[in-house]
Amino acid sequence: MGSTQFGNFHIFVKDNQPPNEKFNPIMLFRDFDGRVLDMEVGEKEGCRGEKVGYPLRSNWLETGDTCVDTGPRREFQIFLAGYIIIEICEIFTVGGFPLNDNVRKGFTAVHLAAICATTWMLFINALVGYQFLDDGTPISVGLLIASATVLFIGTGYIALDTAFSWTGHFDSSLSGENRNIGLYVLYLLFPLICLFGFFSLKTTVYLSAATLLFAIGQIFNFVISTHLCQAADGKINGALFETLFTLLSVGMIWVFWSSITEDDWPVPVNNGGYS
Repeated sequence: MGSTQFGNFHIFVKDNQPPNEKFNPIMLFRDFDGRVLDMEVGEKEGCRGEKVGYPLRSNWLETGDTCVDTGPRREFQIFLAGYIIIEICEIFTVGGFPLNDNVRKGFTAVHLAAICATTWMLFINALVGYQFLDDGTPISVGLLIASATVLFIGTGYIALDTAFSWTGHFDSSLSGENRNIGLYVLYLLFPLICLFGFFSLKTTVYLSAATLLFAIGQIFNFVISTHLCQAADGKINGALFETLFTLLSVGMIWVFWSSITEDDWPVPVNNGGYS
């Protein structure tokens, strides 16, 4: 694949030069001693999105706990927990906190690993409805957590080894075209396949809206961000919009999940009787 662009992160490095240098994988490939986004004016836009999102995500988890112990509730809650980890990491990777480079690279590695594991958990939630195993049981939840953990550890190790050159195996990706097949597959292609599988297996109006919202967020992340940042002279980039639209997308998935499990919600007993 030497003559193809497969596995190359160089295009993202090239399109995310200062001041738009807060693109997740890029932080593994180079240090940031130069100019960064304006912290006082616009760099915290991702954090603003997080401030809006945390109360919503907490409510989703608490609401899930109020329904009875049936249906794919546990599996979906685990997915939401993974999404919360992604958003926490996003505060420190694209949120503009003045961290040491090595600390930021560590958060970036966890961020990429959480994306891989969480999209896998979302895909498994689509399979849960086919009842290959009884959902909510220890074996179902255990297999979900175990498989996601394997992906998390594998992706995290590759990212950390890339960033800190533990073994030197990925040192070639730190220069030139930044070719890193492992991260390219686990961070970009595998999550995309999982998302495609989930939205293909579960097709509704809610999920169609979730797909559209997610796509808009990624357009801001991969396409619009660099132009927006350059036009604003580093005062804002696409992080706010990517965070916001991804949050709305997950919200629509939650609405879909809530609609198919509403029969499991406890119904208040009317003690008044009939007159």
